[in-house]
Amino acid sequence: MARKPRVEFAGAVYHVMSRGDRQNLICRSDRDREMFMDTLTEACVRHGWRIHAFVLMDNHYHLLLETPEPNLVIGMKWLLGTYTQRFNARHKEWGHLFQGRYKALIVQADHGEYFSAVSTYIHLNPARAGLLDFSERPLSEYAWSSYSLYLKPSKRPEWLSVDRVLGTFQREDVSAGRAAYQRMMQKRTLEVVTAENPSEFDPLWKNIRRGWCLGDSEFRTQMEKRVDERINHYDRRSYLGEAARTHDEGEALRLLKFGLGKLKLPAEELSSLRKSDTRKKVIAWLIRQHTGVSNAWICDQLSMGHASNLARHVAEVRGSTKSAVVEMREMTRKAF
Repeated sequence: MARKPRVEFAGAVYHVMSRGDRQNLICRSDRDREMFMDTLTEACVRHGWRIHAFVLMDNHYHLLLETPEPNLVIGMKWLLGTYTQRFNARHKEWGHLFQGRYKALIVQADHGEYFSAVSTYIHLNPARAGLLDFSERPLSEYAWSSYSLYLKPSKRPEWLSVDRVLGTFQREDVSAGRAAYQRMMQKRTLEVVTAENPSEFDPLWKNIRRGWCLGDSEFRTQMEKRVDERINHYDRRSYLGEAARTHDEGEALRLLKFGLGKLKLPAEELSSLRKSDTRKKVIAWLIRQHTGVSNAWICDQLSMGHASNLARHVAEVRGSTKSAVVEMREMTRKAF
């Protein structure tokens, strides 16, 4: 059976999951886990993603991911590709890290039953896997999950959104609401770890694991119509998210103009400056951090030569402690 094209639209919510190639580990240590989370943070900043729940396991991950712009495909390509490159560089390996095509289950987010089912499925993943002795250590002690961050608001990254999940349980993001959510999750944890078949704890979990769409019949019909439209009007550009790229280029042009103005760098002088001019590197870093445009696009706009050098230039700016570079970096942050 031919696989369905990705459904992409503004405000779409997905359960995204991918396993290591041949069930191999995607994280071998806490350093790898930190690197995955750093890469996820970069992806969220670049593409404006909101994460409502996540869990990182040794050989797979789960995300409850919202895309305010229709950019799932281009964003996931960057996330998985970049993490694979970093993992391989760290471990001096090469080749695929993830198994085939990532799963992206489209979720009816305006229906609390489906949204809460996916968030609970994700947060209870360590319980189903038996990673903690839950008679002695609570689920919140699993460090690589958004569940612990739900209970510790001061430690949340900006891209983690908890209000929507808590709202499906009629709770608010206040002390009393978080405590009630914790009690509910503790109860469900106990039910899962003592169940005869933990994977069948919730009737909807089967659909989460095997389906392509999670919602009522009307929502499913709407999503099937979107799929048909993608197939009937198929071209390679739209399949890869032309709308997302259009948005990215618009934002990239805004950041380019902002950076040139802040650094007092006339656009007409770019071609006469060195390809590795520090000011060019800082603007490239700004655009690279916050959009999904290609390296070739950035190099073309800034007259920076071959795109293969851009990653090195951006890394130099990101890690530089030189006062001049730090000052320029701080000036460009005012773009937001």
